[in-house]
Amino acid sequence: MKKFHQLISTSLGIGYIGKGAGTVAALVTAVCWYILQAGEIPNFTMQWTVTVLIVAVGVWSANHVEADWGKDHQRVVIDEVAGMCISLLMVPLSIPYVAAGLVLFRFFDITKILYIRKAERLPGGWGVMLDDVIAGVYANLLLQVICRSKLF
Repeated sequence: MKKFHQLISTSLGIGYIGKGAGTVAALVTAVCWYILQAGEIPNFTMQWTVTVLIVAVGVWSANHVEADWGKDHQRVVIDEVAGMCISLLMVPLSIPYVAAGLVLFRFFDITKILYIRKAERLPGGWGVMLDDVIAGVYANLLLQVICRSKLF
């Protein structure tokens, strides 16, 4: 079970690449989000279901690996996957919007402005995941404004 949680928390091993693993995990998520839905009618129920599942499994796995790796270790990148998914929920599927979602999510995730940093203080997997969940929500809200203003 330990290996399972390591595999999940590192997003199938992406977390082992070291510096920049969070950005790589977010980029891979954005590419997968686009490719897996390209040419399809957006299924918002599926998007929400997958995202909630990733958050739940992320909290669970981050709790388990914390005992060995410490609080919010750099290998744990499932939080970036969850945050990236949240940033793209119910956003039109196009390369410019997905790219904007990636940039906005990473901006909020890295800067940790607007109370994002406070979420990290929560215990265990919740502290690991919630800051990226909030960063994803902020990115999504801004992206919804961009979508409605028809900038792309």
